[in-house]
Amino acid sequence: MPLSTRQSVIIALIVASAYFMENLDATVIATALPHMAATFGVTPVGLSIGMTAYLLAIAVFIPISGWVADRFGQRSVFGGAIVVFTGASVLCGLSNGLVEFTVARILQGVGGAMMVPVGRLAVLRSTEKHHLMRSIAYITWPGLAAPVVGPALGGFISTYFSWRWIFLLNVPIGLLGLALTATFIPNYRASTHRPFDVSGFVLSGVALICLMYGMELVGQLHSDWRITVAALTCGAGAAALAIRHLGRAAHPLIDLSPWRIPTFRVTLDGGSLYVVSVSVSPFLLPLLFQLGFGLNSFAAGLLVLAYAAGNLGMKSVTTPILKRFGYRNVMIVNGLLTAATIAMCSLISPSTPRVLITLVLLIGGLCRSMQFTGINTLAFADVPPARMSSASTFFSMVQQMTIGLGIAFGAIALHAAVLVHGNHAQLSLADFRVAFLLVAVLVLISVLYFIGIEPDAGREVSGHTRTASR
Repeated sequence: MPLSTRQSVIIALIVASAYFMENLDATVIATALPHMAATFGVTPVGLSIGMTAYLLAIAVFIPISGWVADRFGQRSVFGGAIVVFTGASVLCGLSNGLVEFTVARILQGVGGAMMVPVGRLAVLRSTEKHHLMRSIAYITWPGLAAPVVGPALGGFISTYFSWRWIFLLNVPIGLLGLALTATFIPNYRASTHRPFDVSGFVLSGVALICLMYGMELVGQLHSDWRITVAALTCGAGAAALAIRHLGRAAHPLIDLSPWRIPTFRVTLDGGSLYVVSVSVSPFLLPLLFQLGFGLNSFAAGLLVLAYAAGNLGMKSVTTPILKRFGYRNVMIVNGLLTAATIAMCSLISPSTPRVLITLVLLIGGLCRSMQFTGINTLAFADVPPARMSSASTFFSMVQQMTIGLGIAFGAIALHAAVLVHGNHAQLSLADFRVAFLLVAVLVLISVLYFIGIEPDAGREVSGHTRTASR
């Protein structure tokens, strides 16, 4: 049931804080790996299992989040997820060995898997549709900013303080979030209890684990291609069986029926392609600045912060823009602008003025933020309240997959460029140019889906009318 405007805004800000904490932890340790590896007495490559375990745990447990929230209540589950995530953060910060660190990261992943879709569900249920865009904008920016800020922040903390503070800083955020959750988030739960779909959980879990692991192997230059193919094949087969089961089961773990809603389907299909393409940038840009420009990791991180600034800067104007021009027009034009800014990244070089590079990244961040808000709000514009839980779970699961696929696509694009240029010794500036152009093409393909959006789609959320755009 929608709540007062003040309370719905507070709930959105609580969820946004939890999202930022969860998204930051997914990327912040990337630049801290050498320091952590030295503490544990292992190689940085060996320590990457901590990142993998975290992402796989999220992938496995996202599908059950909707069922758990309906059964035990959204406040109980969201608050419990914060407790698990914060407690696991403490265990990560106190770890002195690889095994205990990996176990703690798995616990973090379980908490994160519950926070993302259940938090979104709490926002959707508490917000009137005409205020939905503002609330979704609040919870969208953490997912945009954290992957960009994370590596630079992790490098700074591990260099000038201790890598343990990366995890211990979650404690005050988690405690504050827990107190606010208990105060402001209602404990809505479904009036009827669905039986737990064991087959759906097993099939979706196997599919997500294999696909996520396979995509990570694709992103590694020296991985065994046989293991990669086996993981992806197993994942695709399990996914096909899962879809077949979920479509026929009387009480499926994930209800696939929201996909039949036109606005949900177009944002899931076209939006997934867009998310894949823009998820490549936080992966490619630091590599470009370090390997192509010769900058150190901290200087490269500072440049990429312009991208994050664009993400945050767009938040205040997304609502009036969508109200004035409507979802269809904005998502088409903004998609084209995104493709243009990514293509421009293929033209920059060490001699390009830093001001111009910063401007390109800033505009790219603005476009990325605009499109993410459009995708995340239009997806739920026509979903009835009874399907919100399944729609949120379904959407979160697909988005988690597309982010992983984005990193894999960036690696594939770089590998393809290396094959074209025949320089296997090291990545060159020309390789990055080809990779960025391939990513820009993928964005253009996503725009084709947005062309099919009805002119008045999502008008209840955006407030747009045809006369308003004349």
